[in-house]
Amino acid sequence: MKDLLHELVAQALLDLKRDGVLAADLELPECTIERSRSREHGDYACNMAMPLAKLTGRKPRELAQLLVDTLPKSQHVERIEIAGPGFINFHLAQACRLGVIRRVLDAGEDYGREPEGSRESLTVEFVSANPNGPLHVGHGRGAAYGASLANVLEAWGHKVQREYYVNDAGRQMDILAVSVWMRYHELGGVNVRMPDNGYRGEYVVDIARELRNREGDRLRRSVIEISDGLPADASDDGDKEDHVDALIARAKQLLGDADYRLVFESGLTWCLADIRADLSEFGVYHDVFFSERSLMNDGYVSRAIDTLRRNGHLYDLDGAVWFRATAFGDDKDRVVVRDNGVTTYFASDLGYLLSKFERGFERALYVFGADHHGYIARLKAAAKGLGLNPDHIEILLVQFAVLYRGGEKVQMSTRSGSFVTLRELREEVGTDAARFFYVMRSNDQHLDFDLDLARSQSNDNPVYYVQYAHARICSLFRQLEEKQLSYHRSAAEAARGRLVEVQELDLLNAMMRFPESIESAALNRSPQILVTYLRELAAAFHTFYNAHPILVNDEALRNARLGLCVAARQVLANGLKLLGVGALEKM
Repeated sequence: MKDLLHELVAQALLDLKRDGVLAADLELPECTIERSRSREHGDYACNMAMPLAKLTGRKPRELAQLLVDTLPKSQHVERIEIAGPGFINFHLAQACRLGVIRRVLDAGEDYGREPEGSRESLTVEFVSANPNGPLHVGHGRGAAYGASLANVLEAWGHKVQREYYVNDAGRQMDILAVSVWMRYHELGGVNVRMPDNGYRGEYVVDIARELRNREGDRLRRSVIEISDGLPADASDDGDKEDHVDALIARAKQLLGDADYRLVFESGLTWCLADIRADLSEFGVYHDVFFSERSLMNDGYVSRAIDTLRRNGHLYDLDGAVWFRATAFGDDKDRVVVRDNGVTTYFASDLGYLLSKFERGFERALYVFGADHHGYIARLKAAAKGLGLNPDHIEILLVQFAVLYRGGEKVQMSTRSGSFVTLRELREEVGTDAARFFYVMRSNDQHLDFDLDLARSQSNDNPVYYVQYAHARICSLFRQLEEKQLSYHRSAAEAARGRLVEVQELDLLNAMMRFPESIESAALNRSPQILVTYLRELAAAFHTFYNAHPILVNDEALRNARLGLCVAARQVLANGLKLLGVGALEKM
C-alpha cells in the first residue's frame, strides 16, 4: 500500500511540474509515508509538503493543498485530509482494507514476500565459532539474529547465501589437537600434564576416547619424549603461551605430519559435527561451511596479497610485509606476512573478503560478536585496498546476552555448575523461546534473558502470547468441527462486508502491515521489528476474539469472522517462520 501511495504522490509532483506550479528543474526531496499512529489521522501520513516548503519558500499547508488537489484518484483511497503543519493523511477505502483477506489467502505462505532475486545477491556470514568446543549462549544470540536476518532479507527479495566460516587453520586448533593428544595419553594410563591454557572440557575426553578406540596405543609416546626440555607452565601468561607452543611443536615432531594431522582432524571433525547438530536442533542452517584452509588451497590469500601489492598498498619492514591500512581509516597498519614467511590471520581475512565478491555476491554481511568492533575499520580498509566498494560490506555486531534465573544473574562458568552451552539453554527453555527472546531487542543492545519468563505459560511471556494466538485459531476450527458446523472460503469472501466492528478493522489493519514490517526489518537489519509486529498482531487478534463471538448462529457473519481468523493465522505462521519459531496448533 505504501508503494501505491508513493506512486500517487510522485505522479502529483510530476503534474505540478508539468503545469508550471513547481519549477521543472526542482530537485524533489525524499517522500516519507508512514503509518499513522492514531485512527483519527487516517491510515497513512505523508510529510512531503514540509521539505518541499523549504525548497520553494511557500507555506507547507498551501503545498499540501496543491498536492491533494492534484493527486490521482484511487479506488483504494476513500478520502484525504490535511492536518497540522501540512501532513497529508490518507484514509483507505473499506474495500481495500477487506481485500487483505483475499490477498493473504491467495498468497498463503508467500504473503508478505517479494520474488526471490528481485534484489541484490548477498552472503550473510554468522556464528562462525571456532570449531574447538560446543556452542555457548553467546553464540546462540548471533545464530538467532543471523538466521532471522537472512530469512527476512530473503523474504524481501534478496538472493541470500548463509555461510559459516570455519577457522580450521589457526593456532587455537593446534591447541585443541595437543589437548586431545594429552587426554589420549591419560586414557591410556600415561601420566601427562595438560597445558594450563589447553582445552579442558569433557568433550575433549570424548574426542580422545574416540581417537583411542580407532588407533589404540599407536599414537602414544613416553612422558620423557613429550615433556623433556619443554618450558614449565607458570602463572605468567607468557610462560603458558611458550609452553603450549613448544608442546605443539613437540607433538608435530614426534607424530610426524600424517599422524599429527590425524589427531588434529579428530578434534576438528568432532567439534564441527557437534556444532552442525547443535545449530540444526536450534533451527539454524547454513548453505556453506567455508574452510579457512581453502583460502590458501584455492589461491584467495595469494591473489589478495598480489592485488594489494599491485595497488601499491604493501611495504616491507623488519622482514615482514605490511598493509598500509592507516591510509584507509584503520587505526594501525596490519602485518600480512610475518618475518618467518607465514601469512597472518589478517591475510586470511583479506582472502576471505576477496572470495565473497569473486564468488559473485553483490554485498557481504558479517555478523560478529561485540568484541569484534575493531573489525569494522579493518575490513573497510581491506575492501578499499582490494579495490572493492566498502559500502557493500556490512559488519553487524551482536551484544552479549545476560541470563537471569529467579531474578539473579546466572554466573556463566562451568565451575559453578550453571549451564553455559546453547544446548543446555534449549533444554531449559525450548528452541522457540530461545529463538524469540534472542531477537526481541536490537542486536546492538545488551539483552537480559529472563529464563523464568521464557519458560512460563502466561500472556507475560511474549513468545507464548504470539503462539497462543495461532493455537487459539486452530482451536476454533476444532470447535467448529465438534459443533458440526462448516466454513467456506467463498462464503467468507462474499460476507466480508459484515466485518465492521472496530476490533475487526484493527485486525485487518494489522495484517496489512505485515509486508511493511518485513521491508522495515530488512532495510534496518533489525528482526526485532518483526517481533514487535507479531506481538501487535497477536494483541489485535486476542482483542477481537475476546470482544466478539465467532461461532455464531448467523452463518454469513460466522464465515466472515472465520475467514478473518484464517487470514490472521496465516500471517502469524508466516511471521513466526521467519524468526525460526514454531506456529503451534495446541498449547
